[in-house]
Amino acid sequence: MNGANLIIECLKAHHVDTIFGYPGGAIMPTYDAIYDSGLDHLLCRNEQGAAMAAIGYARASGKVGVCIATSGPGATNLITGLGDALMDSIPIVAITGQVASPLIGTDAFQEADVLGLSLACTKHSFIVQNIDELPEIIAKAFEIAKSGRPGPVLIDVPKDVQVAATNAKPIVNSPPKTTALCDKQFAQALALLKHAKRPMAYIGGGVGMAGAVPALRYFLHTTQMPSVVTLKGLGAISPDDPYYLGMIGMHGTKAANYATQEADLLLVFGARFDDRVTGKLDTFAPHAKVIHVDIDGAELGKLRRPDVALRGHLIATLESLSVPLDITPWQQTVAQYKQQFAFSYGEHGGEHNGEQLINPLWLLNSISRQKTPETIVVTDVGQHQMWSALHVQHHAPENFITSAGFGTMGFGLPAAIGAKKARPEDDVILVTGDGSIMMNIQELGSIGRGKAPIKIVLLDNQRLGMVRQWQSLFFNARHSSTILDDNPDFVVLASAFGIKGERIDSAHQVDAALKRLFNSQEAYLLHICIHSDENVWPLVPPGACNADMLESME
Repeated sequence: MNGANLIIECLKAHHVDTIFGYPGGAIMPTYDAIYDSGLDHLLCRNEQGAAMAAIGYARASGKVGVCIATSGPGATNLITGLGDALMDSIPIVAITGQVASPLIGTDAFQEADVLGLSLACTKHSFIVQNIDELPEIIAKAFEIAKSGRPGPVLIDVPKDVQVAATNAKPIVNSPPKTTALCDKQFAQALALLKHAKRPMAYIGGGVGMAGAVPALRYFLHTTQMPSVVTLKGLGAISPDDPYYLGMIGMHGTKAANYATQEADLLLVFGARFDDRVTGKLDTFAPHAKVIHVDIDGAELGKLRRPDVALRGHLIATLESLSVPLDITPWQQTVAQYKQQFAFSYGEHGGEHNGEQLINPLWLLNSISRQKTPETIVVTDVGQHQMWSALHVQHHAPENFITSAGFGTMGFGLPAAIGAKKARPEDDVILVTGDGSIMMNIQELGSIGRGKAPIKIVLLDNQRLGMVRQWQSLFFNARHSSTILDDNPDFVVLASAFGIKGERIDSAHQVDAALKRLFNSQEAYLLHICIHSDENVWPLVPPGACNADMLESME
């Protein structure tokens, strides 16, 4: 076989069945091998879309997502998606074509230093210099992408390597063994836990990636400990847990933020003290000692020095710390916060100047009550993202897919396509905004090609809503380049791609429209007009303490 066929055989050896990409000159030999390979390849309409579809696939399935692109602009278009995967620790393998080896460094047509460009946005990058090293490089790429803290890996393959003849065979490396945890550190952690009067579990995205959700829920059931989550931790805790307070941080719930500030012990599982979570770091949970558990040693002590640091697999740690606690007064305080600060949705969509406009909080809560626990909710980035985090119930981490660390607008549509390819039997709802959807609007074309019956909920306030809100709060309402009153007719635009849809702008239209959305067996766009001044509350101003939340413009 040649190198291109060997790439395909290596992918199959790693149980890859779906890839996302876009062909071009330097990757054409590999695309020729894809032609009759039996692999399910989805042509995205931009390489960025291919990378984000691979992220959606990986998040929804727990497998490694694979994307492929040509050299030069094809490879550079992947960079944003790779950066997104790195920030959110998503296992991706990206394969790019490169100009033939003798032409590297000559400014050949569509040549770029992809290895150099990708170093800052990947966990590791390779350039294949010889056909014989191709199987080992691909094996290492999958091992690196999955092991420890997951992340994206790029393999740059010159065109001459793709066409070279070879007798090499695929290699699959054994997964590395998990590092054993120190008994002394466990004893210290248990001692802190047993003496705590106001413990709080602070849960990040690492719990879901470690497959530790059952262990976490057993831990919470046994300890009856209050808990909060990060944006990427949503779904790890059952929404029915009596002491679960929701999301913490800049747009967290009042109950989560207030209670965490009073904690005397933080048990941090698979989280990293992100600035959007902690607010002003030196004011975050100021009275709490810290037990920090993470697979990535670089995160332990990076921002907050823990009293006990446990580097290793979360399941064993959670099981070892699952002991009954006597914290009744703290539980009562937390239950009071939960009841006192619960969101209220009312019976209709709200009013503005006498008009029955659509309240996005009420709308998303209505969607939440109608969807099944297995439904995958994907969001773009902005106000609708935070509303979805706060007002939709999430039952599993793999069922809430959003761009957290990178905050990539345009993420939602391709990620939803990838999620649907991963789990065709489950509903996929994309919640997006008029600003975000325009970033990768071309991927509407991938919906039909991929036979992806995605339900698109488009919240349109004719604004870049989150930036507009910040401009109103912190820039004297000088709304610079955030007014989108020249938006296209999104229903007509969707119809051009063969996608059915409708537009609604009044609360009395919502129930019937949601019924049509949920009953549709095809892709469906529900274009929902909301007031331009809708805001996300609460909000912790940048540089402020989490206890100092804003709840209005006044």
